[in-house]
Amino acid sequence: MFFNPRGVALLIALTVSIITTISVSFFKENTFTSLSVTATLSFLTSFSLMLFSLEFMLLREIEKIYVLIDKLKQKDFKIHKKKIKANINPLRRLNAEIISYTNKKQQEIEELKKLETYRKEFLADVSHELKTPIFAAQGFIYTLLDGAADDKDIRDKFLNKAAKSLDGLSELVQDLLTVSQMESGDIQMKLQQCDMVSLTQEIFEELEEKAHKRNISLSFDKNSDHPAIAKADPHRMRQVMNNLIDNAIKYGNEAGKVRVNFSVEKESLLVEVKDDGIGIEHEHLKRIFERFYRIEKSRSKDKGGTGLGLAIVKHIIEAHRTKVIVTSKIGKGTTFSFKLDKI
Repeated sequence: MFFNPRGVALLIALTVSIITTISVSFFKENTFTSLSVTATLSFLTSFSLMLFSLEFMLLREIEKIYVLIDKLKQKDFKIHKKKIKANINPLRRLNAEIISYTNKKQQEIEELKKLETYRKEFLADVSHELKTPIFAAQGFIYTLLDGAADDKDIRDKFLNKAAKSLDGLSELVQDLLTVSQMESGDIQMKLQQCDMVSLTQEIFEELEEKAHKRNISLSFDKNSDHPAIAKADPHRMRQVMNNLIDNAIKYGNEAGKVRVNFSVEKESLLVEVKDDGIGIEHEHLKRIFERFYRIEKSRSKDKGGTGLGLAIVKHIIEAHRTKVIVTSKIGKGTTFSFKLDKI
């Protein structure tokens, strides 16, 4: 009985009432009636205050903490944090701190789950990507070993195909190594004066034949600013522009246009690469920079590439302390843009 809020409050109230009554009884003018009133009032007041303190301010908050701990034992981390005032009951603040800690751990657990899913997807993707060129090269070589090498034309044809498969494998491994080094911080940007116009013009010339096969024109936007000098790593920026322009050629419309625009702003240079292709649906925009992420139909593997180009672009741009932004409208095209510091 005495190990619950009412029992404890009763004992304390009785004690206070007795002590108060005895203390008051030392005054000669007090009567039995006044002592009774004093005892009753002190008992009721003490009992009410103690019961309120124990029941509402202490034990209820402790009960909430026990409920919270029970949820944690059951691995139920879906706990909502309430805003607590600084001068509130310390037990309530303790409860709030536990909830805050729990929410933080919940976020960490969710992040770990995402990383685990990402790891599994990545292993599956990289295994598939490596398997394709290896199996292709094996097929061609074993065919030659089975006797096809006696025919010079077939031999040369199959050797060329095997070499092409191995070139693709080498490119994939190199891109994987680049992404890995960038994520670990092993590659540092060598920032210097970079002429983006000259660099882009060279890439236009390198990709001219590929663009010609799809009857796509490569040019600077009519409103593009020249010169366009930025503080950047020329080698890495060449990778960025090559990947973006190459993608624009692959996924742009036949007989379409790929435009590069440079806009000189107050403290930066805005770079935009635009195509007039089928566009990218909204739900895919946040994921296109993931390694090996491909969009069905519009990003068919028949287009070639390692699936790491945009991941490399993202890491290089972020290493320049900026970010790449993609905007797209279905049926109208896609624009990739980023800013660089001016010299």
